[in-house]
Amino acid sequence: MPEVTISPKYQVVIPKAIREELGLKAGQKLIVLAKAGVVYLVPAMHVGRLRGVAKGIDPSGLRDEADRL
Repeated sequence: MPEVTISPKYQVVIPKAIREELGLKAGQKLIVLAKAGVVYLVPAMHVGRLRGVAKGIDPSGLRDEADRL
């Protein structure tokens, strides 16, 4: 497992093998999350890339009738 060091400016370098595996590019935005003592870096996606992700899903039965206004 690759190891990185935090610089005096609190910067880290993502190892080349991981950048290539994930297709990360210079200037790309990452979302930083911290949960249970673990730091996650998640590539930010443009909302347009999610278009059609739920196509064909049947929403019936997902909510109780009492939830509807």
